Amino acid sequence: MKKFNYREQNIAVIGLGYVGLPLAVEFSKKRKVIAFDINESRIRQLKKGIDKTKEVELQDLGSRNLIYTFDKELLSKCKIFIITVPTPINKKKEPDLSYLKKASRIVGNSLTKDSLVIYESTVYPGATEEICIPILEKSSNLSFNKDFFCGYSPERINPGDSTRKLSNIVKIVSGSNDRIAMEVDKLYSEIIQAGTFKVSSIKIAEAAK
Repeated sequence: MKKFNYREQNIAVIGLGYVGLPLAVEFSKKRKVIAFDINESRIRQLKKGIDKTKEVELQDLGSRNLIYTFDKELLSKCKIFIITVPTPINKKKEPDLSYLKKASRIVGNSLTKDSLVIYESTVYPGATEEICIPILEKSSNLSFNKDFFCGYSPERINPGDSTRKLSNIVKIVSGSNDRIAMEVDKLYSEIIQAGTFKVSSIKIAEAAK
């Protein structure tokens, strides 16, 4: 059976904060990117060239390969999804995974055969497989590691650091099987000049954060 080619596919970045926006901008230098956020005012600002996080150069916000949107329907144009939503701590000092669950449902509704979902949000080891993937399966009616695949690559951006940007910080990558780990590694290698470090499982990548 011929293996699916991820090299030519569009990318959707879900969540356009200090992690997601630089990621979307960097990938837009190589591919077409759907930059999605449920915050409509954030999308309107970005379309006007305004970034309140100040993580991206003004001239890079207007890439022709970059589409800013809060329209969930546009996500169906993509095969690769990168989820970068926040996971804040609640009053009980526990991780609030509500944003992550909502993003997983949104992406799950757009999954098709051979889709690849990569999580960057900070989570505890096991969260991707125990919480996120079941949501993807339920929302998509597809089977994990058969119809769609997952990866995890912890964000390592230091907000406000003007010298150590996304492209010059080594990226840890992983996948739900060996082939997918290799595909995730290839994907990030397109934009990470400092190189990537592939680990043997999603849980190890989660723990590395």
